[in-house]
Amino acid sequence: MRIRQVWRAAAVAAGITALAAGTALASASAATSSPGDAGHGHHGDRVRHVLLISVDGLHQQDLAWYIKNYPGSLLAALARHGLEYSNAGTPFPSDSFPGMVAQVTGGDPRVTGIYYDDTFNHDVFPAGTTNCTGPVPGAEVAYTEADDINLNALDAGQGLGGLPGSILQMTGNPLNVINPANLPVNPKTCKPIYPNQYLKVNTIFDVARQHGLRTAWSDKHPAYQALSGPSGNGVQDYFTPEINSQAIGYPAGEDWTSDNAATMQYDSYKVQAILNEIDGYDHSRTHHVGVPGIFGMNFQTVSTAQKLPTSDGLTGGYLAGGKVPGPLLVRALSYISTQIGAMVSEIDAQGLASSTAIIISAKHGQSPTNPNDLARVPDGPIIAAVNAAWTAAHPSAGNLIVFSTDDDGMLLWLSNRSQAAANFVKHYLLTHSAAGNNVSGSPITVSGSGLRKVYAGAASAAFIGVPVSDPRHPDVIGIVQHGVVYTGGKGKIAEHGGDDRQDRNVPILVVVPGLRYGHVFGAAVETTQIAPTILKLLGLNPRELQAVRIEHTQVLPGLRGQVR
Repeated sequence: MRIRQVWRAAAVAAGITALAAGTALASASAATSSPGDAGHGHHGDRVRHVLLISVDGLHQQDLAWYIKNYPGSLLAALARHGLEYSNAGTPFPSDSFPGMVAQVTGGDPRVTGIYYDDTFNHDVFPAGTTNCTGPVPGAEVAYTEADDINLNALDAGQGLGGLPGSILQMTGNPLNVINPANLPVNPKTCKPIYPNQYLKVNTIFDVARQHGLRTAWSDKHPAYQALSGPSGNGVQDYFTPEINSQAIGYPAGEDWTSDNAATMQYDSYKVQAILNEIDGYDHSRTHHVGVPGIFGMNFQTVSTAQKLPTSDGLTGGYLAGGKVPGPLLVRALSYISTQIGAMVSEIDAQGLASSTAIIISAKHGQSPTNPNDLARVPDGPIIAAVNAAWTAAHPSAGNLIVFSTDDDGMLLWLSNRSQAAANFVKHYLLTHSAAGNNVSGSPITVSGSGLRKVYAGAASAAFIGVPVSDPRHPDVIGIVQHGVVYTGGKGKIAEHGGDDRQDRNVPILVVVPGLRYGHVFGAAVETTQIAPTILKLLGLNPRELQAVRIEHTQVLPGLRGQVR
Protein backbone atom coordinates (compact mmCIF):
# COMPACT_ATOMS: atom_id res chain seq x y z
CA MET A 1 0.00 0.00 0.00
CA ARG A 2 1.24 3.46 -0.84
CA ILE A 3 0.79 5.76 2.15
CA ARG A 4 -0.53 9.13 1.06
CA GLN A 5 1.92 11.87 2.01
CA VAL A 6 0.59 15.41 2.21
CA TRP A 7 3.86 17.03 3.30
CA ARG A 8 4.27 20.30 1.47
CA ALA A 9 6.55 22.89 3.01
CA ALA A 10 4.40 25.86 2.03
CA ALA A 11 1.21 24.21 3.20
CA VAL A 12 2.72 23.22 6.51
CA ALA A 13 4.04 26.72 7.07
CA ALA A 14 0.57 28.07 6.36
CA GLY A 15 -0.89 25.54 8.79
CA ILE A 16 1.45 26.61 11.56
CA THR A 17 0.63 30.25 10.91
CA ALA A 18 -3.07 29.49 11.08
CA LEU A 19 -2.69 27.52 14.29
CA ALA A 20 -0.76 30.38 15.80
CA ALA A 21 -3.06 33.11 14.57
CA GLY A 22 -6.15 31.30 15.72
CA THR A 23 -8.57 33.65 14.00
CA ALA A 24 -7.36 33.57 10.41
CA LEU A 25 -9.53 30.62 9.42
CA ALA A 26 -12.27 30.98 12.01
CA SER A 27 -14.96 32.15 9.62
CA ALA A 28 -13.97 29.59 7.00
CA SER A 29 -14.03 26.82 9.60
CA ALA A 30 -17.48 27.87 10.75
CA ALA A 31 -18.75 27.88 7.20
CA THR A 32 -17.32 24.48 6.34
CA SER A 33 -17.51 22.73 9.70
CA SER A 34 -17.63 18.96 9.60
CA PRO A 35 -20.40 16.92 11.28
CA GLY A 36 -17.97 16.42 14.13
CA ASP A 37 -18.01 20.18 14.78
CA ALA A 38 -21.76 20.60 14.80
CA GLY A 39 -23.25 21.60 18.11
CA HIS A 40 -19.97 21.71 19.98
CA GLY A 41 -19.57 25.46 20.39
CA HIS A 42 -20.45 25.26 24.07
CA HIS A 43 -17.38 23.12 24.78
CA GLY A 44 -15.00 26.05 24.40
CA ASP A 45 -14.69 29.44 22.79
CA ARG A 46 -12.24 28.14 20.23
CA VAL A 47 -10.78 24.63 20.65
CA ARG A 48 -13.05 21.87 19.40
CA HIS A 49 -10.43 19.23 18.64
CA VAL A 50 -7.29 18.09 20.46
CA LEU A 51 -4.71 15.99 18.64
CA LEU A 52 -2.50 14.15 21.15
CA ILE A 53 0.76 12.70 19.83
CA SER A 54 3.06 10.47 21.87
CA VAL A 55 6.57 9.88 20.53
CA ASP A 56 7.92 6.93 22.50
CA GLY A 57 11.51 7.47 23.66
CA LEU A 58 11.62 11.19 22.91
CA HIS A 59 13.63 13.09 25.50
CA GLN A 60 13.30 16.78 26.15
CA GLN A 61 16.97 17.07 25.16
CA ASP A 62 16.16 15.45 21.79
CA LEU A 63 13.46 17.99 21.03
CA ALA A 64 15.70 20.90 22.10
CA TRP A 65 18.61 19.59 20.00
CA TYR A 66 16.47 19.06 16.92
CA ILE A 67 14.84 22.49 17.13
CA LYS A 68 18.25 24.15 17.47
CA ASN A 69 19.85 22.22 14.61
CA TYR A 70 16.85 22.16 12.28
CA PRO A 71 15.28 25.61 12.74
CA GLY A 72 13.33 25.27 9.49
CA SER A 73 11.62 22.05 10.58
CA LEU A 74 7.99 21.58 11.51
CA LEU A 75 8.92 20.79 15.12
CA ALA A 76 10.87 24.05 15.35
CA ALA A 77 7.94 25.98 13.92
CA LEU A 78 5.55 24.41 16.42
CA ALA A 79 7.90 25.23 19.29
CA ARG A 80 8.10 28.87 18.20
CA HIS A 81 4.33 29.12 18.49
CA GLY A 82 3.76 26.74 21.39
CA LEU A 83 4.15 26.30 25.09
CA GLU A 84 7.16 24.09 25.79
CA TYR A 85 7.48 22.47 29.22
CA SER A 86 11.16 21.64 29.45
CA ASN A 87 11.11 19.97 32.87
CA ALA A 88 8.30 17.45 32.40
CA GLY A 89 8.39 14.00 33.96
CA THR A 90 6.56 10.73 33.42
CA PRO A 91 5.27 8.56 36.26
CA PHE A 92 7.32 5.71 37.66
CA PRO A 93 7.63 3.04 36.34
CA SER A 94 8.45 4.68 33.01
CA ASP A 95 6.75 2.05 30.87
CA SER A 96 4.53 2.67 27.82
CA PHE A 97 1.36 1.42 29.48
CA PRO A 98 1.38 3.55 32.66
CA GLY A 99 2.91 6.37 30.62
CA MET A 100 0.02 6.51 28.19
CA VAL A 101 -2.57 5.89 30.89
CA ALA A 102 -1.14 8.87 32.80
CA GLN A 103 -1.68 11.19 29.84
CA VAL A 104 -5.35 10.25 29.47
CA THR A 105 -6.38 9.83 33.12
CA GLY A 106 -4.35 12.42 35.03
CA GLY A 107 -3.15 9.73 37.44
CA ASP A 108 -0.05 7.74 38.32
CA PRO A 109 0.03 3.99 39.08
CA ARG A 110 -1.07 4.30 42.69
CA VAL A 111 -4.41 5.63 41.43
CA THR A 112 -4.78 3.96 38.05
CA GLY A 113 -3.56 0.52 39.17
CA ILE A 114 -1.46 0.28 36.00
CA TYR A 115 2.21 -0.40 36.80
CA TYR A 116 3.45 -1.93 33.54
CA ASP A 117 2.08 -3.73 30.52
CA ASP A 118 3.20 -7.07 31.99
CA THR A 119 2.80 -7.45 35.75
CA PHE A 120 1.53 -9.76 38.50
CA ASN A 121 -1.55 -9.45 40.70
CA HIS A 122 -1.86 -11.43 43.93
CA ASP A 123 -5.65 -11.26 43.67
CA VAL A 124 -6.46 -12.80 40.28
CA PHE A 125 -6.67 -16.29 38.82
CA PRO A 126 -4.44 -17.28 35.90
CA ALA A 127 -5.60 -16.84 32.32
CA GLY A 128 -7.82 -19.69 31.20
CA THR A 129 -9.24 -20.43 34.65
CA THR A 130 -12.87 -21.54 34.51
CA ASN A 131 -13.30 -22.80 38.08
CA CYS A 132 -12.56 -20.05 40.59
CA THR A 133 -12.84 -22.04 43.81
CA GLY A 134 -10.29 -22.18 46.59
CA PRO A 135 -7.62 -19.63 47.48
CA VAL A 136 -6.76 -17.04 44.84
CA PRO A 137 -3.23 -17.95 43.71
CA GLY A 138 -2.30 -14.70 42.00
CA ALA A 139 -1.19 -14.61 38.38
CA GLU A 140 0.49 -12.75 35.56
CA VAL A 141 -1.44 -9.80 34.11
CA ALA A 142 -0.21 -9.31 30.55
CA TYR A 143 -1.75 -6.52 28.50
CA THR A 144 0.66 -6.94 25.63
CA GLU A 145 0.82 -8.74 22.30
CA ALA A 146 0.18 -11.89 24.36
CA ASP A 147 -3.51 -10.97 24.36
CA ASP A 148 -3.84 -11.11 20.57
CA ILE A 149 -5.83 -13.84 18.87
CA ASN A 150 -2.89 -14.21 16.51
CA LEU A 151 0.43 -12.65 17.51
CA ASN A 152 2.00 -13.19 14.11
CA ALA A 153 -0.58 -11.20 12.18
CA LEU A 154 -0.26 -7.45 11.72
CA ASP A 155 -4.04 -7.21 12.09
CA ALA A 156 -3.77 -9.19 15.37
CA GLY A 157 -5.80 -12.03 13.94
CA GLN A 158 -8.61 -10.38 12.02
CA GLY A 159 -7.63 -12.30 8.91
CA LEU A 160 -7.45 -9.50 6.35
CA GLY A 161 -6.15 -10.47 2.95
CA GLY A 162 -3.48 -8.53 1.11
CA LEU A 163 -1.55 -7.31 4.13
CA PRO A 164 0.00 -4.90 4.77
CA GLY A 165 -1.86 -2.93 2.09
CA SER A 166 -5.23 -3.70 3.64
CA ILE A 167 -4.25 -2.87 7.22
CA LEU A 168 -6.39 0.26 7.43
CA GLN A 169 -9.42 -2.01 7.13
CA MET A 170 -8.54 -3.48 10.52
CA THR A 171 -11.39 -3.46 13.01
CA GLY A 172 -11.96 -0.31 15.04
CA ASN A 173 -12.92 -2.47 18.02
CA PRO A 174 -9.92 -4.20 19.66
CA LEU A 175 -12.23 -6.61 21.46
CA ASN A 176 -12.59 -8.38 18.12
CA VAL A 177 -8.89 -9.31 18.12
CA ILE A 178 -8.26 -9.94 21.84
CA ASN A 179 -8.41 -13.55 23.00
CA PRO A 180 -10.21 -13.65 26.38
CA ALA A 181 -8.50 -16.97 27.17
CA ASN A 182 -5.22 -15.03 27.43
CA LEU A 183 -6.52 -12.58 30.05
CA PRO A 184 -6.31 -12.80 33.86
CA VAL A 185 -9.49 -13.93 35.58
CA ASN A 186 -11.54 -12.00 38.14
CA PRO A 187 -11.94 -14.14 41.30
CA LYS A 188 -15.39 -12.65 42.02
CA THR A 189 -16.95 -13.21 38.61
CA CYS A 190 -14.61 -15.93 37.25
CA LYS A 191 -14.55 -13.99 33.98
CA PRO A 192 -11.59 -12.60 32.03
CA ILE A 193 -10.52 -9.08 32.94
CA TYR A 194 -10.33 -6.98 29.78
CA PRO A 195 -7.74 -4.19 29.71
CA ASN A 196 -10.28 -1.40 30.27
CA GLN A 197 -11.73 -3.27 33.25
CA TYR A 198 -8.32 -3.39 34.92
CA LEU A 199 -8.03 0.40 34.86
CA LYS A 200 -9.35 1.86 38.13
CA VAL A 201 -10.31 5.35 36.92
CA ASN A 202 -11.98 6.99 33.95
CA THR A 203 -10.23 8.65 31.01
CA ILE A 204 -10.51 11.82 28.93
CA PHE A 205 -12.20 9.68 26.30
CA ASP A 206 -14.90 8.68 28.80
CA VAL A 207 -15.53 12.33 29.64
CA ALA A 208 -15.55 13.41 26.00
CA ARG A 209 -18.12 10.75 25.11
CA GLN A 210 -20.36 11.87 27.96
CA HIS A 211 -20.39 15.33 26.37
CA GLY A 212 -21.19 14.09 22.89
CA LEU A 213 -17.69 14.36 21.41
CA ARG A 214 -16.30 11.80 19.01
CA THR A 215 -13.08 9.99 20.00
CA ALA A 216 -10.38 7.94 18.25
CA TRP A 217 -6.97 6.50 19.13
CA SER A 218 -4.16 4.61 17.36
CA ASP A 219 -1.57 2.55 19.24
CA LYS A 220 0.75 -0.46 19.08
CA HIS A 221 -1.30 -3.27 20.67
CA PRO A 222 -5.02 -4.06 20.82
CA ALA A 223 -4.51 -4.09 24.62
CA TYR A 224 -4.62 -0.29 24.47
CA GLN A 225 -8.35 -0.89 24.55
CA ALA A 226 -7.65 0.02 28.19
CA LEU A 227 -7.87 3.70 27.22
CA SER A 228 -11.62 3.35 26.84
CA GLY A 229 -11.77 3.34 30.63
CA PRO A 230 -13.89 1.21 32.95
CA SER A 231 -17.02 2.06 30.96
CA GLY A 232 -15.53 0.44 27.88
CA ASN A 233 -17.09 3.19 25.77
CA GLY A 234 -14.42 5.88 25.81
CA VAL A 235 -12.78 5.39 22.42
CA GLN A 236 -15.15 4.95 19.50
CA ASP A 237 -12.61 4.17 16.79
CA TYR A 238 -9.37 2.35 17.51
CA PHE A 239 -6.58 1.51 15.10
CA THR A 240 -4.24 -0.95 16.83
CA PRO A 241 -2.12 -2.97 14.40
CA GLU A 242 0.18 -5.32 16.32
CA ILE A 243 3.72 -3.95 16.32
CA ASN A 244 5.24 -7.20 17.56
CA SER A 245 3.86 -9.22 14.66
CA GLN A 246 5.99 -10.46 11.80
CA ALA A 247 7.09 -7.50 9.69
CA ILE A 248 5.83 -8.23 6.21
CA GLY A 249 8.62 -8.17 3.63
CA TYR A 250 11.33 -8.67 6.28
CA PRO A 251 13.16 -11.87 7.30
CA ALA A 252 11.22 -14.42 9.31
CA GLY A 253 11.29 -13.69 13.02
CA GLU A 254 11.65 -9.92 12.62
CA ASP A 255 8.82 -7.80 13.94
CA TRP A 256 8.19 -4.14 13.10
CA THR A 257 10.65 -3.02 15.80
CA SER A 258 13.56 -5.12 14.50
CA ASP A 259 14.42 -2.66 11.73
CA ASN A 260 13.96 1.09 11.95
CA ALA A 261 12.72 1.35 8.37
CA ALA A 262 10.07 -1.24 9.25
CA THR A 263 9.06 0.83 12.26
CA MET A 264 8.66 3.90 10.06
CA GLN A 265 6.53 1.87 7.67
CA TYR A 266 4.40 0.69 10.59
CA ASP A 267 4.04 4.20 12.05
CA SER A 268 3.02 5.53 8.64
CA TYR A 269 -0.09 3.34 8.70
CA LYS A 270 -1.15 5.09 11.90
CA VAL A 271 -0.36 8.49 10.41
CA GLN A 272 -2.70 7.69 7.52
CA ALA A 273 -5.40 6.79 10.05
CA ILE A 274 -4.97 10.22 11.64
CA LEU A 275 -5.14 11.96 8.24
CA ASN A 276 -8.37 10.11 7.51
CA GLU A 277 -9.79 11.24 10.85
CA ILE A 278 -8.76 14.85 10.24
CA ASP A 279 -10.75 14.59 7.00
CA GLY A 280 -13.79 13.56 9.01
CA TYR A 281 -13.71 9.82 8.32
CA ASP A 282 -13.12 6.82 10.53
CA HIS A 283 -9.59 5.42 10.55
CA SER A 284 -10.28 3.22 7.53
CA ARG A 285 -11.75 6.10 5.48
CA THR A 286 -14.91 4.02 5.06
CA HIS A 287 -17.49 6.14 6.89
CA HIS A 288 -17.75 9.92 7.15
CA VAL A 289 -18.34 10.42 10.85
CA GLY A 290 -16.92 13.84 11.72
CA VAL A 291 -13.61 14.97 13.14
CA PRO A 292 -12.98 13.60 16.65
CA GLY A 293 -12.96 15.93 19.64
CA ILE A 294 -10.02 13.96 21.07
CA PHE A 295 -7.81 11.77 18.91
CA GLY A 296 -4.20 10.88 18.33
CA MET A 297 -1.52 8.25 18.05
CA ASN A 298 1.72 6.79 19.32
CA PHE A 299 4.97 6.83 17.31
CA GLN A 300 7.55 4.05 17.76
CA THR A 301 10.21 5.16 15.26
CA VAL A 302 12.32 7.21 17.70
CA SER A 303 12.26 4.40 20.26
CA THR A 304 13.70 1.79 17.91
CA ALA A 305 16.29 4.27 16.61
CA GLN A 306 17.47 4.65 20.21
CA LYS A 307 17.50 0.93 20.99
CA LEU A 308 19.01 -0.59 17.85
CA PRO A 309 22.82 -0.55 17.63
CA THR A 310 22.54 -0.25 13.85
CA SER A 311 19.78 -0.35 11.27
CA ASP A 312 19.60 0.37 7.55
CA GLY A 313 23.35 1.02 7.47
CA LEU A 314 23.11 3.74 10.14
CA THR A 315 24.36 3.78 13.72
CA GLY A 316 21.62 3.88 16.34
CA GLY A 317 21.42 5.73 19.62
CA TYR A 318 23.62 8.70 20.45
CA LEU A 319 27.17 9.73 19.76
CA ALA A 320 29.68 9.38 22.59
CA GLY A 321 28.73 11.81 25.34
CA GLY A 322 25.05 11.12 24.86
CA LYS A 323 23.99 14.64 23.94
CA VAL A 324 24.00 14.38 20.15
CA PRO A 325 21.70 11.95 18.33
CA GLY A 326 23.44 9.53 15.98
CA PRO A 327 22.53 9.31 12.28
CA LEU A 328 19.71 6.76 12.71
CA LEU A 329 18.07 8.83 15.44
CA VAL A 330 18.43 12.05 13.42
CA ARG A 331 16.62 10.32 10.57
CA ALA A 332 13.91 9.19 12.99
CA LEU A 333 13.45 12.69 14.40
CA SER A 334 13.18 14.11 10.89
CA TYR A 335 10.61 11.46 10.05
CA ILE A 336 8.53 12.47 13.08
CA SER A 337 8.75 16.14 12.14
CA THR A 338 7.65 15.37 8.58
CA GLN A 339 4.74 13.17 9.64
CA ILE A 340 3.43 15.67 12.17
CA GLY A 341 3.82 18.24 9.41
CA ALA A 342 1.52 16.14 7.25
CA MET A 343 -1.10 16.27 10.02
CA VAL A 344 -0.72 20.03 10.43
CA SER A 345 -1.05 20.52 6.68
CA GLU A 346 -4.23 18.44 6.60
CA ILE A 347 -5.67 20.29 9.59
CA ASP A 348 -5.13 23.53 7.69
CA ALA A 349 -6.54 22.09 4.45
CA GLN A 350 -9.73 21.10 6.25
CA GLY A 351 -10.17 24.55 7.77
CA LEU A 352 -9.59 23.24 11.29
CA ALA A 353 -6.49 25.25 12.24
CA SER A 354 -8.45 27.76 14.30
CA SER A 355 -10.24 25.04 16.28
CA THR A 356 -7.52 22.41 16.82
CA ALA A 357 -4.94 22.17 19.58
CA ILE A 358 -1.92 19.86 19.28
CA ILE A 359 -0.08 18.30 22.20
CA ILE A 360 3.19 16.41 21.68
CA SER A 361 4.75 14.36 24.46
CA ALA A 362 6.10 10.86 25.14
CA LYS A 363 5.08 7.87 27.21
CA HIS A 364 8.70 7.47 28.31
CA GLY A 365 12.28 8.33 27.47
CA GLN A 366 15.17 5.86 27.18
CA SER A 367 18.41 5.22 29.08
CA PRO A 368 21.34 5.46 28.74
CA THR A 369 21.93 8.06 26.07
CA ASN A 370 25.71 7.83 26.41
CA PRO A 371 26.74 4.48 24.89
CA ASN A 372 29.79 4.39 27.15
CA ASP A 373 27.47 4.13 30.16
CA LEU A 374 25.71 0.99 28.92
CA ALA A 375 25.88 -2.14 31.07
CA ARG A 376 23.77 -5.01 29.70
CA VAL A 377 23.01 -7.49 32.49
CA PRO A 378 20.95 -10.68 32.08
CA ASP A 379 18.35 -10.78 34.84
CA GLY A 380 17.63 -14.52 34.63
CA PRO A 381 20.74 -15.61 36.55
CA ILE A 382 20.04 -13.00 39.24
CA ILE A 383 16.49 -14.22 39.84
CA ALA A 384 17.55 -17.86 39.76
CA ALA A 385 20.26 -17.17 42.32
CA VAL A 386 17.83 -15.41 44.69
CA ASN A 387 15.39 -18.29 44.44
CA ALA A 388 18.16 -20.84 44.99
CA ALA A 389 19.33 -19.01 48.11
CA TRP A 390 15.77 -18.83 49.42
CA THR A 391 14.99 -22.50 48.86
CA ALA A 392 18.31 -23.47 50.42
CA ALA A 393 17.24 -21.64 53.57
CA HIS A 394 13.59 -22.74 53.28
CA PRO A 395 13.67 -26.18 51.60
CA SER A 396 9.90 -26.66 51.35
CA ALA A 397 9.02 -23.09 50.42
CA GLY A 398 9.46 -23.13 46.65
CA ASN A 399 10.56 -20.14 44.60
CA LEU A 400 10.29 -16.77 46.30
CA ILE A 401 10.30 -14.59 43.16
CA VAL A 402 7.27 -15.70 41.17
CA PHE A 403 7.26 -12.91 38.58
CA SER A 404 9.54 -10.14 37.43
CA THR A 405 9.53 -7.29 34.94
CA ASP A 406 13.05 -6.01 34.42
CA ASP A 407 14.07 -3.50 31.75
CA ASP A 408 16.15 -0.69 33.19
CA GLY A 409 14.39 -1.13 36.49
CA MET A 410 13.61 -4.24 38.52
CA LEU A 411 10.05 -5.05 39.60
CA LEU A 412 9.60 -8.28 41.56
CA TRP A 413 6.55 -10.07 42.92
CA LEU A 414 7.01 -12.64 45.69
CA SER A 415 5.20 -15.82 46.74
CA ASN A 416 5.78 -14.84 50.37
CA ARG A 417 4.72 -11.23 50.99
CA SER A 418 6.16 -10.97 54.49
CA GLN A 419 8.58 -8.17 55.27
CA ALA A 420 11.18 -10.78 56.16
CA ALA A 421 10.97 -12.32 52.69
CA ALA A 422 11.19 -8.92 51.01
CA ASN A 423 14.20 -8.03 53.15
CA PHE A 424 15.83 -11.31 52.14
CA VAL A 425 15.56 -10.37 48.47
CA LYS A 426 16.82 -6.85 49.12
CA HIS A 427 19.85 -8.09 51.04
CA TYR A 428 20.74 -10.66 48.40
CA LEU A 429 20.43 -8.21 45.52
CA LEU A 430 22.59 -5.55 47.14
CA THR A 431 25.31 -7.93 48.31
CA HIS A 432 25.92 -9.88 45.10
CA SER A 433 27.57 -8.81 41.87
CA ALA A 434 26.31 -9.73 38.40
CA ALA A 435 27.96 -10.38 35.06
CA GLY A 436 27.15 -8.45 31.90
CA ASN A 437 28.68 -6.76 28.89
CA ASN A 438 29.27 -3.20 27.70
CA VAL A 439 28.38 -1.49 24.44
CA SER A 440 31.24 -3.21 22.62
CA GLY A 441 30.24 -6.61 23.96
CA SER A 442 33.17 -6.92 26.34
CA PRO A 443 32.42 -8.67 29.65
CA ILE A 444 31.90 -6.53 32.73
CA THR A 445 30.78 -7.03 36.33
CA VAL A 446 28.33 -4.78 38.18
CA SER A 447 28.02 -4.52 41.93
CA GLY A 448 24.78 -4.94 43.83
CA SER A 449 23.06 -6.81 40.98
CA GLY A 450 23.27 -3.54 39.03
CA LEU A 451 21.12 -1.70 41.57
CA ARG A 452 21.75 1.46 43.54
CA LYS A 453 18.60 1.33 45.67
CA VAL A 454 16.07 -1.35 46.64
CA TYR A 455 12.64 -0.78 48.15
CA ALA A 456 11.30 -3.91 49.82
CA GLY A 457 7.90 -4.78 51.25
CA ALA A 458 6.44 -1.83 53.12
CA ALA A 459 9.05 0.48 51.61
CA SER A 460 8.01 -0.58 48.11
CA ALA A 461 4.37 0.16 48.86
CA ALA A 462 5.31 3.51 50.38
CA PHE A 463 7.44 4.37 47.34
CA ILE A 464 4.39 3.87 45.12
CA GLY A 465 1.95 5.34 47.66
CA VAL A 466 -0.33 2.37 48.25
CA PRO A 467 -1.10 0.15 51.28
CA VAL A 468 1.29 -2.77 51.66
CA SER A 469 -1.72 -5.08 51.21
CA ASP A 470 -2.37 -3.75 47.69
CA PRO A 471 -2.32 -6.86 45.47
CA ARG A 472 -0.92 -5.13 42.40
CA HIS A 473 2.21 -3.28 43.51
CA PRO A 474 5.63 -4.94 43.15
CA ASP A 475 6.83 -6.46 46.41
CA VAL A 476 10.38 -5.36 45.62
CA ILE A 477 11.44 -2.41 43.47
CA GLY A 478 15.02 -2.07 42.31
CA ILE A 479 16.40 1.24 41.05
CA VAL A 480 19.30 0.58 38.70
CA GLN A 481 22.71 2.13 38.56
CA HIS A 482 22.75 4.52 35.62
CA GLY A 483 23.31 2.68 32.38
CA VAL A 484 22.21 -0.78 33.52
CA VAL A 485 19.78 -2.54 31.19
CA TYR A 486 18.52 -6.00 32.05
CA THR A 487 18.76 -7.90 28.81
CA GLY A 488 20.37 -11.03 27.49
CA GLY A 489 22.89 -10.99 24.67
CA LYS A 490 24.37 -7.95 22.95
CA GLY A 491 21.35 -6.46 21.20
CA LYS A 492 19.66 -3.35 22.55
CA ILE A 493 21.67 -0.32 23.64
CA ALA A 494 18.95 1.49 25.63
CA GLU A 495 15.73 0.71 27.47
CA HIS A 496 13.05 2.27 29.67
CA GLY A 497 10.90 1.31 32.64
CA GLY A 498 13.03 2.64 35.46
CA ASP A 499 13.50 5.80 37.48
CA ASP A 500 16.44 7.33 35.61
CA ARG A 501 15.96 10.96 34.60
CA GLN A 502 16.64 9.92 31.02
CA ASP A 503 13.67 7.56 31.30
CA ARG A 504 11.37 10.22 32.67
CA ASN A 505 12.33 13.67 31.35
CA VAL A 506 10.19 13.92 28.24
CA PRO A 507 8.86 16.93 26.34
CA ILE A 508 5.43 18.44 26.54
CA LEU A 509 4.70 20.86 23.72
CA VAL A 510 1.25 22.46 23.52
CA VAL A 511 0.19 24.43 20.45
CA VAL A 512 -3.13 26.21 20.80
CA PRO A 513 -5.01 28.39 18.30
CA GLY A 514 -4.61 32.04 19.19
CA LEU A 515 -1.29 31.65 20.94
CA ARG A 516 0.48 35.00 20.55
CA TYR A 517 4.02 33.63 20.92
CA GLY A 518 5.91 30.60 22.15
CA HIS A 519 7.16 30.28 25.68
CA VAL A 520 9.37 27.81 27.57
CA PHE A 521 8.35 26.83 31.11
CA GLY A 522 11.17 25.44 33.23
CA ALA A 523 9.13 24.58 36.32
CA ALA A 524 8.60 20.89 37.03
CA VAL A 525 5.40 19.45 35.57
CA GLU A 526 4.15 15.93 34.96
CA THR A 527 2.67 14.17 31.97
CA THR A 528 -0.37 13.43 34.14
CA GLN A 529 -1.22 17.12 33.66
CA ILE A 530 -1.89 16.53 29.98
CA ALA A 531 -5.28 14.94 30.73
CA PRO A 532 -6.88 17.84 32.63
CA THR A 533 -5.31 20.27 30.16
CA ILE A 534 -7.05 18.55 27.25
CA LEU A 535 -10.41 18.77 28.96
CA LYS A 536 -9.81 22.40 29.90
CA LEU A 537 -8.94 23.27 26.29
CA LEU A 538 -12.23 21.74 25.18
CA GLY A 539 -14.17 23.72 27.76
CA LEU A 540 -14.86 20.63 29.89
CA ASN A 541 -14.35 20.28 33.62
CA PRO A 542 -11.05 18.51 34.46
CA ARG A 543 -12.57 17.37 37.75
CA GLU A 544 -14.74 14.96 35.84
CA LEU A 545 -11.60 12.81 35.82
CA GLN A 546 -11.49 10.65 38.93
CA ALA A 547 -7.67 10.68 39.11
CA VAL A 548 -7.65 14.48 38.93
CA ARG A 549 -9.92 14.63 41.98
CA ILE A 550 -7.86 12.06 43.90
CA GLU A 551 -4.42 13.47 43.09
CA HIS A 552 -5.39 17.12 42.62
CA THR A 553 -3.72 17.05 39.22
CA GLN A 554 -3.39 20.55 37.83
CA VAL A 555 -3.86 21.91 34.32
CA LEU A 556 -0.52 22.78 32.74
CA PRO A 557 0.50 26.35 33.60
CA GLY A 558 0.68 29.27 31.20
CA LEU A 559 -2.34 28.81 28.95
CA ARG A 560 -4.29 31.64 30.51
CA GLY A 561 -3.17 34.95 29.05
CA GLN A 562 -1.39 33.32 26.12
CA VAL A 563 -4.54 32.73 24.12
CA ARG A 564 -6.59 35.54 22.63
